[in-house]
Amino acid sequence: MPTIESKTVTAKNKAGGKGEIYITHLLPANYPNDGCQMFASVVIPAGSSIGNHTHNGNTETYHILSGKALYTDNEKTYEVKAGDTTFCADGESHGIEAIGDENLKFIALIIKSK
Repeated sequence: MPTIESKTVTAKNKAGGKGEIYITHLLPANYPNDGCQMFASVVIPAGSSIGNHTHNGNTETYHILSGKALYTDNEKTYEVKAGDTTFCADGESHGIEAIGDENLKFIALIIKSK
C-alpha cells in the first residue's frame, strides 16, 4: 500500500461550536471506497467545541486519546476521557466540548450508512 500524506485543516466554530479545532485527515475522503467518509485525528483546545449536529446518511465514532470532554448524545450530556469510545447512529445527534486544562485529542471515523 502506498504511503498516504495526511492533511491538517483548521475549522472555526465547527457545527456552531466554540473556537477552533484541528482535523488531521489520516485518509482522503472515501478512501479506499465510498464507505469510509472520514478517518481523522481531531484536536480540540480546552474550552473549544464541535456543536451539536445530526448525522444523516452516516454514523460517527469518536475514540478519545487524551483529555476530557463533555459529550452530548442527543439530549443527554456526560463526561468522556481517554480510552472512551462514543457512537452517533444515523439520524441521531451529538456534540463535544473540551473541558479541563488539557487539549482533547480523539480519532473520528465517519462511515456511510447502507
